[in-house]
Amino acid sequence: METVGNTPLVKLNSVIKGCKATVLAKIETVNPGNSIKDRMAMKMIEDAETQGLIKPGATIIEGTSGNTGMGLALGCILKGYNLICVLSDKQSKEKMDILRAVGAEVVVCPTNVEPEDPRSYYSVSKRLAKETPNSWYVNQYDNPSNALAHYEQTGPEIWEQTEGEITHLLVGVGTGGTISGTGKYLKEQNPKIKNIGIDTYGSVFKKYHETGIFDENEIYSYITEGIGEDILPKNVDFSIIDHFEKVTDKDAAVMTRRIAREEGIFVGNSAGSAIAGLMQIKDQFTEDDVIVVIFHDHGSRYVGKMFNDDWMRERGFLDVEHKTANDLIANHIDKGLIQCASEELVSHAIAKMKDYSISQIPIARDGGFVGHVDDTKLFQQLLDKPELLDTPLESVMQKALPIVKEDTKIDDIKGLINQETPAVLVELKNGKFNIITRYDMINAL
Repeated sequence: METVGNTPLVKLNSVIKGCKATVLAKIETVNPGNSIKDRMAMKMIEDAETQGLIKPGATIIEGTSGNTGMGLALGCILKGYNLICVLSDKQSKEKMDILRAVGAEVVVCPTNVEPEDPRSYYSVSKRLAKETPNSWYVNQYDNPSNALAHYEQTGPEIWEQTEGEITHLLVGVGTGGTISGTGKYLKEQNPKIKNIGIDTYGSVFKKYHETGIFDENEIYSYITEGIGEDILPKNVDFSIIDHFEKVTDKDAAVMTRRIAREEGIFVGNSAGSAIAGLMQIKDQFTEDDVIVVIFHDHGSRYVGKMFNDDWMRERGFLDVEHKTANDLIANHIDKGLIQCASEELVSHAIAKMKDYSISQIPIARDGGFVGHVDDTKLFQQLLDKPELLDTPLESVMQKALPIVKEDTKIDDIKGLINQETPAVLVELKNGKFNIITRYDMINAL
């Protein structure tokens, strides 16, 4: 653990083109647990030992997005403690596997629930701490040792490495310990230094910082890992943060990949958020500015997500140029067209919609397509006449869906899909058919 800290500053060159300032990345991946969280994990354990909160053979329990858990796991190995890490199900599989590899017990909780919900990873962590004998609940969100670690370590390192020339600190904000501790130290050395926090859409930080209002309407599920919150951790010292900048999931994911490919620095999702946020406000910086950006963790924890083309494509994060019908069906070309015969019952079509999670079904007769049903119209009809469930589809179907060739231009397809026509069929060269839905069009646009 003596190798924690003293991480390098590396000048960025490619991904910050258009920004006049000197941009330096603080590469925290060289810590033994490959993230900045090693700093505060060891600090929290050692402070708790000093305070008598941890006894020999204890079980340490923490809710984590993965990186704090890794730092705690290394500390527990060296000090002889057990560890239970509670994660939300949006965290990457790699993070969960790595924690198990270093001996932690991993408990996974649903993401899309309120913090007070007994299923949330906040609530589960607290419950396990109460139920487990000889245990200590870390609570990195409110534990003052979190921010103190960065006040004692990260801040002084950056001040020394930049020889006091730093003008801006830019950090992704989750628990708040990094920006609060580091930012406090730097402002004590030079009050003119600006601390910029990077937030994500679905998090409450930016609006609360600007208005003092905790707006629950700002809270919704998001993909970006490690930053943003639906609570206000005590470690977020809003008084030392000068500005919050929000970054979309897509922009963060795309920039994460660019950092690896253009700078040769393999880092995680929050680094992508940070640089994307920097570039959103690049015009406010000058040639005299020196910006230090924290690169929190390693890219190996995201190989199944941001660094996976299929994962990116499924979420519409890859800027793929769609030109023809063939491009639009590329991600489901291997799946057969779900259809029904005109004499089948309405109930059969509804069952297929449920089984395959689809919204419309083409209706076939005598080797051709004679109509279609979609869930919206069918729902309205069944509300008025529930007995339609046991009638043939030909009695409720709408007009047949348009049919296009594989090489039909996307601009020509746009005009075919409307309120009355939810999809078009694509005739393949092998004589089979596929389908382009509104969802496919939205992804393409």
